[in-house]
Parts: sequence; structure tokens; C-alpha cells
Amino acid sequence: MDERTGRRQPLGDSLPVVAGAAAAIAGAGWALALADIGSPLRAPFTLFFLIVAPACALAAALHGLDPLSRSVVATGGAVAVDLLVAQTMLALHIWTVRGGVAAVAAVSLLVFLLAHVRRHRSRAARSRAS
Repeated sequence: MDERTGRRQPLGDSLPVVAGAAAAIAGAGWALALADIGSPLRAPFTLFFLIVAPACALAAALHGLDPLSRSVVATGGAVAVDLLVAQTMLALHIWTVRGGVAAVAAVSLLVFLLAHVRRHRSRAARSRAS
């Protein structure tokens, strides 16, 4: 509620706070898993990281879709990335929890950087064409 007008604030005003909290939780899950710290928060925070990191990376690559479609496709893609990483590591007999979390982080970072480079190149091409 806005104290001056008495009206509710739109959801978009609190979105950066929610995004920051989600990034902090995901980062804590990543750190807890890689440091092998025995905490009751390790499992839920690491699971949150394993879903959110690839989903955010895929959402950055899917900038042409509307927000609801982008979130649904990105979440499904995140689950697929997690399963493919686990399947590959199990097939190669190199599965560890730390390795799985690190591999998902690496794949997510790679997808995010590729989406960023692609977007930057398309903007540069448009600015040269004008």
C-alpha cells in the first residue's frame, strides 16, 4: 500500500526485490552445494538453483515470446537441461553432486552469454543498417 494515496502498488514495483531475493537464494544453494556444507537449507536452496539458473538463462534467449510463454518454456527447458546433465554424467560414470551443480552452472552461464552476444550483435547490425 502506498501510504500517501492509500492505493496498492503495482506488482512491477516489487519485482527487483523479488528477483534479488531469488538470486540470493540460488547463490546460497550453489555455494552450499559446492562447499559441501551440511545445512538443512542445502537441499531446497540447491534445488531452487538447479531450476532457476537454467530457466533464467533460457528466458534470456527467448526474448521474442510473451512473458507467460517465456516462463513456461524456460522452466520446462530448465528441467530438460538438468536431466541432460545428469544423464550425461551418469553415462560417463562421473556423477557427483558438486560436479552436477557445477555443470548446470556452466551450461546456464554459456546459454546466457550466447543469448547476450546474439542480442548485442543484432543491435549492432541494426544500428549499422540505419
